Amino acid sequence: MTIRLPGAGGALRTYEPRTEPFAPTPGTPFTSRTVFSAAHVVADPFADASPDSPAAVDWDATLAFRRHLWAHGLGVAEAMDTAQRGMGLDWAGAAELIRRSAAEARGVGGRIACGVGTDQLTGGSLAQIRAAYEEQLAVVEEAGAQAILMASRALAATAEGPEDYLEVYGHLLRQAADPVILHWLGPMFDPALEGYWGSADLDAATDTFLQVIAAHPEKVDGVKISLLDAQREIDLRRRLPQGVRCYTGDDFNYPELIAGDEQGFSHALLGIFDPLGPLAAEAVRVLDTGDVKGFRGLLDPTVELSRHLFQAPTRFYKTGVVFLAWLAGHQAHFTMVGGLQSARSLPHLARAYELADGLGLFPDPKLTEERMKNLLSLYGVNQ
Repeated sequence: MTIRLPGAGGALRTYEPRTEPFAPTPGTPFTSRTVFSAAHVVADPFADASPDSPAAVDWDATLAFRRHLWAHGLGVAEAMDTAQRGMGLDWAGAAELIRRSAAEARGVGGRIACGVGTDQLTGGSLAQIRAAYEEQLAVVEEAGAQAILMASRALAATAEGPEDYLEVYGHLLRQAADPVILHWLGPMFDPALEGYWGSADLDAATDTFLQVIAAHPEKVDGVKISLLDAQREIDLRRRLPQGVRCYTGDDFNYPELIAGDEQGFSHALLGIFDPLGPLAAEAVRVLDTGDVKGFRGLLDPTVELSRHLFQAPTRFYKTGVVFLAWLAGHQAHFTMVGGLQSARSLPHLARAYELADGLGLFPDPKLTEERMKNLLSLYGVNQ
């Protein structure tokens, strides 16, 4: 098999796909790390919807993909930015996703944590922002899932300083029935979150973030850091109270952060583990045996793909994630809610295909080749 792919300059080149996919070894639950994959949603391709319409979701395919992740031992981080939260999936759709996925998790014994935000608002007072968070927290808790307190665009726009963040998050942590995960999402993932925690100075923002945790450590299971800065995550990780976990959200540096050092390590809550699910699970099981070199040997080669998918503008990484899910046979089409399948160029998608194929991520190479050639033909690339 060969396939002609376009490069960044527009020239076509011949690529020979891998014929043998990566074959993971089924294993026992993870023992050394807690690992979540933030999961994407599958759009309904037959819905008569525009980019401004409420999300039309293919629930069967969406839940089937979560079962795929659970089958490999991964937890599911639901209704996060990987699910196009705030980029095609509104709160009504997210609430239904949370309820359906939590019910599915109970049925299969899968671990699930769900995003709590304020995306039913576009602005508002601190009281309105608290109420919006409370509404979503209630939905997640009633569904029986762990809560992830996500960063709020409304709070970023309204807060006048660190004290407003301390007040809002303190209120929510006092109310939470069980320990939550706090999510610090950097502006590279969402430009509306610039200056979160009350300062554009990341050192000052970190101090405020740690104050929130220190005031209620018993209500914080862990923190997810998505700043794409490995050293900053390590420094913050070392300052966390005893018993509070660090979940890396660094899709550029995750192998070294999960492996850790003599002073600690990060658990994981990563969007890149959506396409890497079986391979990532295999790597963590190797790490469970104490074989750090073997873990790095499996996971280090995936970083080039992850950095490609998450390259600036980083918020459009979801397009590559869904594209790879289609090529891998997890869904029948390359359609996204909000029409986001158009957010990346053909050369970008071609390179994503090549890197993923090199890792053996496609269980049925013939199906993947057929789908890739069909996509290329739509762009006028004849094979």
